[in-house]
Amino acid sequence: MFVFGEKVKGYEVDVLNEREVRAGAGILFLFGIISLMNAFLMQNFEVAKLMVSVFMIDFMIRLFINPKYAPSLIIGRWVVNNQAPEYVGAIQKRWAWWFGLVLALIMFYSFVLNDMRGPINLLICGSCLVFLFFESVFGICLGCKMYDLFHKKNAQYCAGDSCNPNLVRAPIQQINFKQLISILVFAVFVFSLPSALKYYQTNYAPEKDCTVPQFAIEMGHEQQWKEHNNCL
Repeated sequence: MFVFGEKVKGYEVDVLNEREVRAGAGILFLFGIISLMNAFLMQNFEVAKLMVSVFMIDFMIRLFINPKYAPSLIIGRWVVNNQAPEYVGAIQKRWAWWFGLVLALIMFYSFVLNDMRGPINLLICGSCLVFLFFESVFGICLGCKMYDLFHKKNAQYCAGDSCNPNLVRAPIQQINFKQLISILVFAVFVFSLPSALKYYQTNYAPEKDCTVPQFAIEMGHEQQWKEHNNCL
């Protein structure tokens, strides 16, 4: 029971299923963003404190018991169990998760136990969300990238075979000139859109009704309603 990774025939080291790990990271990222928005928009820090505690316990189970008993990874395994597994080395994941657990312990002590709020906590929380985002969306384990910096023997079996120094990109992975032009045109559109919208709203948009609805008055959220509806 108390092991890290699983033995799979044909692999020299213990491995984990990258699809399951990415799904687990996505689950934690989703609830992390929800808790951050609750704290930022609603000034409700209780959800964030709960999320920090859940994150810490989940990573403790991964590291001190067995990754396959961590709640986020169990749910992730269930979600992707109809996909062929992608095996990655467990040792670099353990290194990355230790890094995540240290951040969680700092947040638990300062934020959950002592109710400290400030730029340091925000930086730690933001860093965790960035790690989870890269893992779940891009399949890039930033903590695993640091493994090679502190070990003579490089990590084996990385996601997408990214550990292989001789990896050759297939034609479908290459970016051509037309694609770069497409990015440029899209960037021009994005940067010009706010000015175009402002021009439309100034000259053509109908007059906005800024009457505060009764439900917002009863909640005592008149000011918030005006802010959210651009009525200040």
